[in-house]
Amino acid sequence: MRRYFLLASAEFRRQSTYRLALAAGVFTNSIFGFIRFSVFYAALIGAGGTIAGYDKAEASTYVWLGQGLLAGIGLMSQHEVSERVRTGEIAIDLSRPLDLQLSYWARDFGRAALMLPARGLLPLIIGALTTGLALPDSWTAAPLGLFSLACAVSISFLLRYGVNLISFWTFDVQGYANLYLLLMSLLSGFYVPVHIFPGWLQTIAQASPFPSMFQSPIDVISGRVIGGAALQVIGVQLIWIAVLVLITRLMMWRAQSRLVVQGG
Repeated sequence: MRRYFLLASAEFRRQSTYRLALAAGVFTNSIFGFIRFSVFYAALIGAGGTIAGYDKAEASTYVWLGQGLLAGIGLMSQHEVSERVRTGEIAIDLSRPLDLQLSYWARDFGRAALMLPARGLLPLIIGALTTGLALPDSWTAAPLGLFSLACAVSISFLLRYGVNLISFWTFDVQGYANLYLLLMSLLSGFYVPVHIFPGWLQTIAQASPFPSMFQSPIDVISGRVIGGAALQVIGVQLIWIAVLVLITRLMMWRAQSRLVVQGG
């Protein structure tokens, strides 16, 4: 485990060197926070002040928590693994005495450990000082929220990792990455809360892992779900982690068999 901790620490330090990019990311997140809140608030006014239990304060909390968690969870697809498959450098990774999945997973946690405070705290402060935030009523929201957030980071990584593994069968994964981005953006609650979806679309969303990587941690951290309901949300996240680990392990096993068939 120490080796994976060192990988996470190294990735944390590597990400911290891009200070200008971090500052630009904070600025962009904040601007889009105001845009998203304006759209949501206009919808609230049109609906008479509330939508699916969201009032102005809860809508603001949803928007600014989302902007704060966006970079840390890592919703957008990344192509490092697929690029290393394309160049053949993946063979070096597979020859190392480290589990490929766990090594990239550890690095992703290192990335998230920096991005969450570096690009998340200031947008939350800006939101609190401008449009306001609704604080959770239960003290359990903080510890359960942190655990739910760790689960969300894991689910996001496993989905992106799975998309990258497709490169063992086809060198160009851009189409699959675009499809992932489309489904994630629509079904995760990234644009609007899943609770606002019409019933049929909520059913589709809840049958996918996408709400567990964005809507779920926001619900738990904000206190929208508490107690047993929060534990149920986290339980669903843990189930998706187990399912995605199994799927990506099977994909990697098949990919390694394919490499052997092709001559190593």
